[in-house]
Amino acid sequence: MGRRAGRLVRGIPRPRTIRARLTAGLVVLLAISCAAVGLAAVLQLGGFLTTRLDQQLRDVGTRFPASLEHKKQPRDDRDGDENGDTRRQGAGTFGARVKDGIVTTAAVVPSGNDDSTDLHNVPLTGRDRAQLAAIPADGRGHSVELSALRSYRVMAAHGLDGDVLISGLPLEPVEAAVHRLLLVAAVVFGAALAITGVAGALWVRLSLRPLQRVAATARRVSELPLASGEVALPSRAPGADPRTEVGQVAGAFNRMLGHVEDALTKRHSSEERLRRFAADASHELRTPVASVRGHAELALLHPGPVPPQVTRALERIAAESARMGEMVDEMLLLARLDAGRPLERLPVDLTRLVLDAVTDARAAGPGHRWALELPEEPVTVTGDAHRLQQVLANLLANARLHTPAGTTVTAALETEAGTAVVTVHDDGPGVPDEVQPGVFERFTRADRRRTEATGGGAGLGLSIVAAVTEAHGGTVGLESKPGSTTFSVRLPVAVSTG
Repeated sequence: MGRRAGRLVRGIPRPRTIRARLTAGLVVLLAISCAAVGLAAVLQLGGFLTTRLDQQLRDVGTRFPASLEHKKQPRDDRDGDENGDTRRQGAGTFGARVKDGIVTTAAVVPSGNDDSTDLHNVPLTGRDRAQLAAIPADGRGHSVELSALRSYRVMAAHGLDGDVLISGLPLEPVEAAVHRLLLVAAVVFGAALAITGVAGALWVRLSLRPLQRVAATARRVSELPLASGEVALPSRAPGADPRTEVGQVAGAFNRMLGHVEDALTKRHSSEERLRRFAADASHELRTPVASVRGHAELALLHPGPVPPQVTRALERIAAESARMGEMVDEMLLLARLDAGRPLERLPVDLTRLVLDAVTDARAAGPGHRWALELPEEPVTVTGDAHRLQQVLANLLANARLHTPAGTTVTAALETEAGTAVVTVHDDGPGVPDEVQPGVFERFTRADRRRTEATGGGAGLGLSIVAAVTEAHGGTVGLESKPGSTTFSVRLPVAVSTG
């Protein structure tokens, strides 16, 4: 039973908002109060009317049940004393005589619209007789339910002949008054609950209006891009009385916004300084790196005999200088993209770029199987052809460097609802799950143990893909599992003006 009740309570829909909860709580408390008041009033009224009925029974005494013994005598033979004068009893008065535990006589005074002056015998069932015989002669009122007369209030007293005389009055007037009070209370309290519910909802809504303003400000803040860049926070939440709970929440929220704004401003300043440093350092490093590479290549061209160790060292210097030069160029490109440097905005034949990129990749990775899927019609986008070529080259190089020989790499181009979609798919081992969330971040490398023989880069290739794609108003994506890895680039198709 307890579990079933718990499930029923859990199944009742509960209000979600504070306003609804406060309004519902107010209405529930008022309903409980009204129910308590109504119940107390009904009980008090029922008890009061029952007490009055008991007093009437004491006033009636045993005159009416005592007169039942003379009922069978002719009217002219009756002595007419007070004990035999049944006409003075109220309509519905009940009388019964119990002798030796057996009900010998039971009658009731007819109602006022009954033309007969004779008493009405009351047919009693066995249950009725048992109830009447069990009434103690203690001078107190008792409620009984008679089959022919419904509810009655009766009182028993000892008679002169050793019998028990029972007098009774109907409980119907008491029950009618109680029922009417219940009806009036239900109507009045129901109207009060309805009015209180509407007025309470309006009052709670008015009282919580400052909190709604705080929530609106919080929603505007939550919609701001806070991940990077300069962020302009909205105006603070309107102030409220600091002595109230809502005012304290608004004040604390405004102070928190101030701290967040200061932190974002400092972060943006730090990012700007870091970008300027990366751009300046990359720009300044290009010349010495090129100089080191040039001197190494010049030394390798020396006609005289050079020890093998020196030749090997010079070759490594030249290779690392070339690698460092590529890294510097990539960092300089990312710094320029972060700074918002505009790219070229010219029509670019994306189909031709994909074809050229796969041709270059096939030459660089003859151990792989390269496939190409192009649409029949050329696809044109607006952007920087050189940077888009770099995006395709980085994606194909990534597939070549991170998959074993014999892997099939497929480059495909298609259009979907005004968007050009370039995908690079391979059936290699896939990207590890722990690497996938940050695969487009800078300096992310799937295998940090790769040696120089594998052609490992600095982990900037995919970050350049993401940065260049976003600069063109596109998006990048990755879906990878063992045996299937797909990098996708989506770019808006150029709108024809012809």
